[in-house]
Amino acid sequence: MTELDRLLETLDPARTLDVASARADEALNSLPMPKAITATWNDFQDLMTRFSLHVRKAILRLNPHYEGNAESDWFTCREALKKEYGASGFKAAFEVVRTGGVYKVLKVVAHNVAEEYGAQEVAARAHLFLNRLSAEERIATAREYLRKYGHLLPSELTEGGAARIVENFAQVLKEHPRLIRKLRRVGR
Repeated sequence: MTELDRLLETLDPARTLDVASARADEALNSLPMPKAITATWNDFQDLMTRFSLHVRKAILRLNPHYEGNAESDWFTCREALKKEYGASGFKAAFEVVRTGGVYKVLKVVAHNVAEEYGAQEVAARAHLFLNRLSAEERIATAREYLRKYGHLLPSELTEGGAARIVENFAQVLKEHPRLIRKLRRVGR
């Protein structure tokens, strides 16, 4: 087994993206749901901020007594809502929550926060690996990746000696778990 094989094993979606997603689901299922519809902006913001912290604690396995930072937790929530609903996603989400869609909005936040933290973990592992390599070793490792996985990549990336893959190998490694996840879903 090569160093690349060992790295890709640690980047496997079952060990990164899927773990974050499962922990986010755990957070979603363990939050006591509000009994009444959240009708005011302050109630909405408070619920979403608390939930954002709750998800972060679950994904990162933080101390349950960690209190977080309301401003940071609200920012995380807004970014997650922006991915789903656009630039003013938090406003759209407020309307969904006001009409009884609390669970739907919380699920969006949980999913998007999990994707973000999973991607960050993958990026950190890839960068740690690449930073240990010399320039020659990086090129050799990228070429090894191409031999093993090049057939899965778009032809425009692999043509002409695959210079784009070699040049952007860090990004290729960051995307590898998503590629593998998509392939595993084929035929399900």
